[in-house]
Amino acid sequence: MIDLKLLREHPEHVERGIQAKGYRIDTAHILDLDAKKRDLQGQVEAMAAQKNAASADIAKANPDERKRLLKELQKVDAKADASAERLDARTKELEALLWTIPNLPAPDVKVGKDEAENEVLRTWGEIPQFPFVPKASWELGPRLGMFDTERAVRVSGARFAYLSGAGVRLELILIGLAMRILEREGFTPVVPPVLVSAKAMEAMGFTLHGGKDETYYLERDDQYLVGTSEQSIGPMHMGEVLQEADLPMRYAGFSTCFRREAGSYGKDTKGIFRLHQFDKVEMFGFTTPEQSDAAHERILAIEEELLQLLEIPYQVIKMCTGDLGVPAARKYDLEAWFPAEGRYRELTSTSTCTDWQARRLNTRYRPTAGGKLRFVHTVNGTAFAIGRTISCLLEHGQQADGSVVLPKSLRESFGADRIPPA
Repeated sequence: MIDLKLLREHPEHVERGIQAKGYRIDTAHILDLDAKKRDLQGQVEAMAAQKNAASADIAKANPDERKRLLKELQKVDAKADASAERLDARTKELEALLWTIPNLPAPDVKVGKDEAENEVLRTWGEIPQFPFVPKASWELGPRLGMFDTERAVRVSGARFAYLSGAGVRLELILIGLAMRILEREGFTPVVPPVLVSAKAMEAMGFTLHGGKDETYYLERDDQYLVGTSEQSIGPMHMGEVLQEADLPMRYAGFSTCFRREAGSYGKDTKGIFRLHQFDKVEMFGFTTPEQSDAAHERILAIEEELLQLLEIPYQVIKMCTGDLGVPAARKYDLEAWFPAEGRYRELTSTSTCTDWQARRLNTRYRPTAGGKLRFVHTVNGTAFAIGRTISCLLEHGQQADGSVVLPKSLRESFGADRIPPA
């Protein structure tokens, strides 16, 4: 949730930020509800004080006076109960509205309508030239015995795959490489649950404004399958008070992920680039507000290091306000070059969600210097989305003889410099 105090003091600023992300809120209605709620809160507190004073008077009164005071107290009790009910209703109505408000964009994010207005910050690597027409990953993988989508379609339907042979070996090597780098950077490895409660998923903000369309929901259990391990790592400290001395806390999560891909009808129906089920290594951090921007940039630097180790050309994209999504205040995409398509495509991304998720999760920390508790900030980023990464490696390493040359960073673990043709 956004900070209600910020909305009270700077409603126009909040409204502009939300509109820049492509959403609308009725600020006047929210503030009216807030004012009515606070008025009722005052009434309830005043009547509580009145009841306490009356109870003290009753204790000291003679029997006749006590009867009269008790009748008056009963009337006050009835009014207090009615006011408390109204307060509860107003509070729930206000919280429901606040719950739907997206995070505000960071001040440094460009105002723009959609992805066409995103900024290219930098590029790395040279676009490869092939002496032949490069094949797409969905052609190369099956020929190398690395994945099979045809049999998976018969068993599970479209957008599923059996990973096999060198495909499995490559996945395990990529996971190991990512975890070694992330542990070096102070991340604690985690294999989190892939089923989370509705409360946890909603607190992370992934069910808002059409987000439910992307998720798999088990109605009988009131649980969601995660679309990224971020959705189960974020709630790890839900309702907790952390210590400032322990921040930042960094986690490297590996999990299978599930997405409906509701908005991608007809796109990437071949191969393993876009599946309903896929594996991913994800970074997640809890920081103080003062650390969060540096933590976000650090995750971006790690993502770049990983792609450079794989010798994959990429560009760094900074998303404009209209392409941020609900929880993010700032987001970067790393788009890798896919030779067969002749274009850059998203391989990883990283976002800062400031204190927006933490407020919903009620995750706070106790400052070392003392004072009131503060909400943490949350940051996240993808190390490797396995299917997309393997697809990109196949296209870059393909040779005229049908083999695929691997980047130097993977050869020792793989035990060879290339995947031979089947």
